[in-house]
Amino acid sequence: MTLLDRMARRPMKATLNGPHFRRTAIIDIGSNSVRLVVYDGPRRIPFVLFNEKVLAGLGKDMGSTGRIGAEAMERGLATLERFARLCVEMEVDQVTCVATAAVRDAANRDEFIERAAEIGLEVRVLSGEEEGLASGRGLLSGMPRADGIMGDLGGGSLELVRVRPEGVEKPISLPLGIFRIADVRARGRKALFQHLDRLLRAQGLSDIEQGLPFYLIGGSWRALARLDMHLTSYSLPILHHYEMTPDRPAELLKWLETAQKADFKSIGVSSARFPTLPDAAHLLCAVVERLKSSHLTVSAFGLREGLLYESLPPEMARQDPLLVAARVEGEAQGRFVGHGDKISGWIAPLFRDDPPEWARIRFAACLLADVGWRANPEFRAERGMEFALQGNWVGVDAAERAALGQALHANFGGGTNIPQLLAGLAPEPLLRRAIQWGLAIRLCQRLSGGAEGPLEGSSLDVKDGTVILRLEPEHAALAGESIDRRLRQLGQALNMGYLLDA
Repeated sequence: MTLLDRMARRPMKATLNGPHFRRTAIIDIGSNSVRLVVYDGPRRIPFVLFNEKVLAGLGKDMGSTGRIGAEAMERGLATLERFARLCVEMEVDQVTCVATAAVRDAANRDEFIERAAEIGLEVRVLSGEEEGLASGRGLLSGMPRADGIMGDLGGGSLELVRVRPEGVEKPISLPLGIFRIADVRARGRKALFQHLDRLLRAQGLSDIEQGLPFYLIGGSWRALARLDMHLTSYSLPILHHYEMTPDRPAELLKWLETAQKADFKSIGVSSARFPTLPDAAHLLCAVVERLKSSHLTVSAFGLREGLLYESLPPEMARQDPLLVAARVEGEAQGRFVGHGDKISGWIAPLFRDDPPEWARIRFAACLLADVGWRANPEFRAERGMEFALQGNWVGVDAAERAALGQALHANFGGGTNIPQLLAGLAPEPLLRRAIQWGLAIRLCQRLSGGAEGPLEGSSLDVKDGTVILRLEPEHAALAGESIDRRLRQLGQALNMGYLLDA
């Protein structure tokens, strides 16, 4: 009985309710690796339940033979068999299996597809254009404000796509994957740049837009970013949204030219990638020079996330991924389901002049306002900060993570102190504002006890340089020393006076 037969016989079972979807898996058959990712949770930004990759190297011999090598074929199929079995054991309800450049271009692709079908997997071979569009949509799924050129480097091809917040366009696929770069470079020092330029001209893109941000997708380029984090002692080792200046690829290349495998042990980069990283760096240098990129931003989202994203209803695709994830986490770990929305509305009058990008982070902090309650009281402030910094958030850059962490730090009792780690990630005015958000949330939590009634019977406002907390007569008994103390602390942080009107 095949995988598809087993899945058909098993009752469909939703793992979560409401806006969530059934457990889903994507098997991504690339030129270098074969990967299984199992997702669960909200459709807009599902959580990764399981993630496994095998470097099968299906495209390794493509440049010399045009075929998937015999050893790579067997390794890839054995991997697919394991992945298919895992999907059954994990009660996955929907499996999508896609293949990219190596299978797409291989002379023996039919053999591979037929043998995969015997395992029970229906392989969808993506065209270069489909691959580029899916990767671009994956980028937008995790970075809705992305506006520039996306480059997805795989083992067999390089996809370039123009990405805007409104969508993706102009996808092109160049036969310039990681396994093909060495042969091009062997022709001479400038051969790679010249070859890239010829490929772009052949696609009618000699006038491709320059001076835009360049978004990096693909394991090899992510490994370069991980290396850059190590060499620059970056304090937040999260790849998604990590930024580099255009001169960094050349500096990384210099380091790689003298590096040894042993040098990678403490970096978090697989030693299996070591032989191809110089080629990846050479190509990145050529692309950045050709595009005159303003800066480089790494995306942890790509093809697989794009396949999920393109299946969403339009109204769901427009949801903010940070706020969706913050709501789910807040309701899962907090005591008061739905309380974050009430907090947000209650403190909003104090922050009417916040720009939209700040208001968004403030709202996320409100949704997460109760995630630290299980921690030891002595460590709740640190717990809040770590939750913001280390959470699997997308659609948020390092400075915004820091602001979220600062707000939760203040909310959970950290006061007006700015931790050194946060000071190195965000400008002080943003962190000072985040402290004010946190203290306002802290006042709200103490006043209401998590109940809805006290918030409906009270209000917070600013008038003539004074923070005013008003309590309706039926809620006047909620006033007390602890409320007065937190209101005073909030007023001081805002450089204002304070008044309790009860």
